[in-house]
Amino acid sequence: MQVVIRSLNVLRLLARTSRGLSLGEIAERLELPGASAHRLLAVLEGEGFVTRSSVNRRYFLGPASRELAEAAQPRQSPLVTAHRAIADASRESGETVFLCELTHGRAVCSALTESPHPLRLFVRVGQDMPLHAAASARVLLAWRDQGEVRRMLGEQPLRTFTSKTPASTDEVLDHLRIVRSRGFDICESELDEDVWAVSAPVRTSTDQVVASVTLAAPAQRLHSEKNRTAAVAVIRSAAAAMSADLGWAGAAAVS
Repeated sequence: MQVVIRSLNVLRLLARTSRGLSLGEIAERLELPGASAHRLLAVLEGEGFVTRSSVNRRYFLGPASRELAEAAQPRQSPLVTAHRAIADASRESGETVFLCELTHGRAVCSALTESPHPLRLFVRVGQDMPLHAAASARVLLAWRDQGEVRRMLGEQPLRTFTSKTPASTDEVLDHLRIVRSRGFDICESELDEDVWAVSAPVRTSTDQVVASVTLAAPAQRLHSEKNRTAAVAVIRSAAAAMSADLGWAGAAAVS
């Protein structure tokens, strides 16, 4: 019974932090011998109740603890500062890369690194991205409950920005199925004419999408399939790096 109680205490402890804990921190806070804590965590990790970041080696609640994690969601964004992956992706691609988070039903740009090119997409921190027409926003919706997505889309007009802008809720929902299937979204001249963008989800240790990271550029600079494939790879890599810092176990599988 002591092992069961200790295991539950580990889960309760991890449920109270969004940034994970090291083995030493867990052992210290629960007053456990280091070896005992290591054995406990190895079993919990093997069963999917905890996961360990491959980047910072900190432990987080795992997919099997989804209900516990949802009962203890952080009240503040886990991505409080701009991640180095945003700047790295912008430097590698030469394009504007930005982060979006869902706040009270709004997709809001929370961090960005601008392209050095004179001709670039204009995005600013604090800017709202339309839920139906921006790849950065649609990635935030794609893995949410369909009923919730319908409600959110119904709370704002589906403004037509270009001839390619999705015109109805059903059209958006159909597109979100494509996003889920391929794991990222592409937007071409749907929000701005002659602008191409790719966006990928940032996930937590419990596989929840908490942000999107997006590369956007004039379509003329990304007209070739080779350049677009490279842009997709850059942005998926950036999303994986950010997800790894939040304890997402699948980050290592993304190339």
